[in-house]
Amino acid sequence: MEEAALDERLRALAHTVRRRLVAACVAEPQPAGRLVELTGLAPASVSEHLKVLRKTGLLVLERRGRHRYYAANLGLVRQTAAALLADIDARSPAPPTSFPVP
Repeated sequence: MEEAALDERLRALAHTVRRRLVAACVAEPQPAGRLVELTGLAPASVSEHLKVLRKTGLLVLERRGRHRYYAANLGLVRQTAAALLADIDARSPAPPTSFPVP
């Protein structure tokens, strides 16, 4: 994963509400109204958070008639987590192979 894409996804997931929205959409797609209820925020605020998550690909919008449902892109969420760990590993100094004896 490109560093810029990883940074964008991590910024999206840095907000608690956005992580809650992704988690709510893992098991099954959720209607937008239900996500508003879960967060307790104004619909406009939830809409902005959903927009950020859709832009990064972490949530996918499904239209069913006049209703909008959101599903977590779990593969991309996992890929983002794996890329973060790989980035940390790549930047970490190698652990010592032996420890000095006092």
